Amino acid sequence: MTVTGNALAEKFSAHRSHLIAVAYRLTGSLADSEDAVQEAWLRLSALPREKQDEIHELRAWLTTVVGRICLDRLRSATARREQYVGEWLPEPIVTPLGAPASEDPLETVVRDDGVRMAAMVVLDKLRPEQRVAFVLHDAFSVPFSEIADILGVSPDTARQYASRGRRALADADPPSRESLDEQREILERFLTAVMSGDVHAVAEVLHPDVVLIGDSNGKARTTRRIMVGAEKIMRFLQGLLQVYKPGAFNSARPVLVNGDLGVYVPPAPGEGYRDLDAHVQTFSVRDGKVVTIYDQANPDKLERAGRVAGQEG
Repeated sequence: MTVTGNALAEKFSAHRSHLIAVAYRLTGSLADSEDAVQEAWLRLSALPREKQDEIHELRAWLTTVVGRICLDRLRSATARREQYVGEWLPEPIVTPLGAPASEDPLETVVRDDGVRMAAMVVLDKLRPEQRVAFVLHDAFSVPFSEIADILGVSPDTARQYASRGRRALADADPPSRESLDEQREILERFLTAVMSGDVHAVAEVLHPDVVLIGDSNGKARTTRRIMVGAEKIMRFLQGLLQVYKPGAFNSARPVLVNGDLGVYVPPAPGEGYRDLDAHVQTFSVRDGKVVTIYDQANPDKLERAGRVAGQEG
């Protein structure tokens, strides 16, 4: 693989979307993903020329490097999560709705069914070793011999980690991705019912055991505990309409969130009411009903979302 510096950078760029997909599936964080990919480039470019020449499959080599970096980040994140206020959700990947297909790395990533929010939430419950083994093998076909090297275990142990991750995903049974047309129809019914205060209409679109998960790290207003049950969530949503300025939610914009239909709510001053924080909300749908509502309100995870939604507006 004898190449000049510019040629090496071009070869690396050709794998960037793939590496972002690997890192995001492993960490659930865009910042960590971009840092891991950048670190992989620094490690590659720092190799002596003769070592670069020994790399016969650059994509495989980079995937392994990113996997090792992300494993370190996952292990350190375990301690950070203990200080996190409330629930933690993966950072949403917000992309424009209805925009022409592009080769932007993030728009490429969200085409995969495995990065829908429901699946990412399940991955986040795995131990770091299970997540790395499962994602690298099942999603990216990395051999167990290489995964074992990343984890510092035997290939049989790496295989067991992947099996446990696979079983956890199967047991959680996250809803598969519905068509955008079906998502749009359900979302429109839900939002119309909530905004009109039609309790019966809300109940028709929510599963009786629907779950609401909020993420703010104490920096914005959302539920800090997982809320379960259509009636409880209906009361919660109706209460919100009373404390925010009338029409505050009218500026909400439809966007794609991890490839599924969602809503971006921009921040707004209360003007006598409570100030409205920015939110990104997305939904899991099963059999025509909303089974999970994900409400991301942590401003640290919404910087890119605001830029994308602003471009649409």
